[in-house]
Formats: sequence, structure tokens, C-alpha cells
Amino acid sequence: MTTELLFRDDAYLSSATAQVLSVAERGIELDRTLFYPMGGGQAGDTGAFIRASGERVTIADTRKGEGPDRVLHVPAPGSATLEPGEAVTLELDWGRRYRLMRLHTALHLMSCVITAPVTGGNIVPDKARLDFDIELSALNAAHIERETNRLIASGIATETVWITDAQLEAQPELVKTMSVQPPRGAGRVRLLKIPGIDLQPCGGTHVANIAEIGAIRVLKIRSEGKHNKRVEIALTGSG
Repeated sequence: MTTELLFRDDAYLSSATAQVLSVAERGIELDRTLFYPMGGGQAGDTGAFIRASGERVTIADTRKGEGPDRVLHVPAPGSATLEPGEAVTLELDWGRRYRLMRLHTALHLMSCVITAPVTGGNIVPDKARLDFDIELSALNAAHIERETNRLIASGIATETVWITDAQLEAQPELVKTMSVQPPRGAGRVRLLKIPGIDLQPCGGTHVANIAEIGAIRVLKIRSEGKHNKRVEIALTGSG
């Protein structure tokens, strides 16, 4: 039992219809979803399922299930219980998702400004961060902010590229993240391409053009250990 991942082909979908496959304590599984499950540092989506009666079931989180392409939608406490086979309309908290998309894409650009191995990362709606294996003295907030914003202003369209597991094995330099390895075994791996800037495996959601990110600002830089120097950013706009 797997779920069709609609966000994989179109990250801008904010509503869709689906059928409930199963309902368990850990969450609800659907035949298709536009909700991104927490992974790769990106927070899981929130939103609502709307029943045929018009009743809304709030989805407080989205997590990965056991096995590839299995997604668990976690309802808010006290929500009505859905039934297997039931048809529902999916309604994504689009404003929240779009902020995650902008921040996630911004981290890709920042990883090109700071040329060091990435040891960790996290993206939530109000801020995002990457950890690098680099000396703290080599990180300058003004430089990082200026150069990342310069890349954003170039307004380049992003692309999704698929390569085989074998191609990825032959190009290990594509993997920047030491803490999160791209999933293998499905025969192919999804990459985000920002022509002339970045190419790396990533299963998250991103904006179609990097200009959509808007300007970013560096919130803080600090040490999180010998091999982890953290750079935290936020969007400058309120949207």
C-alpha cells in the first residue's frame, strides 16, 4: 500500500481529492496526497481534510510511514474519525507550505555560498538553518547574507532532475549532506537543479524560481560542536 505523492510533481498544488486507505492511531493513509511528510530537515505539512458532509478534520502534522511512499497524516486531538474508503478533499495550509518552500530553496543557495560539508539542517515556517563542518571564524554573517541574496536576485528557474542509483554512486560529490543520505533502492533519485548554481539530491519542496524566495537575513551563527557550525536564516518579508 503506497500513496501517490502529488507534491513530487507539483509543489504548488494546494487542494486535491483523495480516498482514505486506512485509519490507525499513528495517522491516516490516503491513496494520494499533496501533504509533504517531515523529512530531509523540512517540517511536515498541516491543513485539513474535508468530508462529504462539509465537516473538517484538522491535520496537525504529516509523517513518513513504514516503507517507501507511505505517508501518515496526523489529525489534531479530538478530530472526527474517518472511515476507510471515504472520499475527502485535501486542503493544504498553503501559506505555511510556501514559506517552507522558500526557506528550503534558500538553504540550497546558502550551501553554495558556504563551501563546506553540510552536517545537518532544519526548516520550519519562521526560520531555517544549516550546520557546516567549518571553522567558526570562516563564517561571516554579512557576507553570507549578501551573497545568498545576490543569488536569489538572479531569478533562475529551478528544475527537477532524476538520475539512476548507479549514476548517483558514480557522482558522490553531488551529495553535500553528511547527516542525511538520499534514499536508494527505488532505482532512481530526485535532484534539485538550479542551473549554474546547484545540483544535489533532494526530495523536498522548492519554489519554481529562486526570485520567489525574496531576501533573507542571517539570524545567528554559532558553534554546535567541533564539526557543527550553525547558520540560521529567516525571510525578511512577512509573507
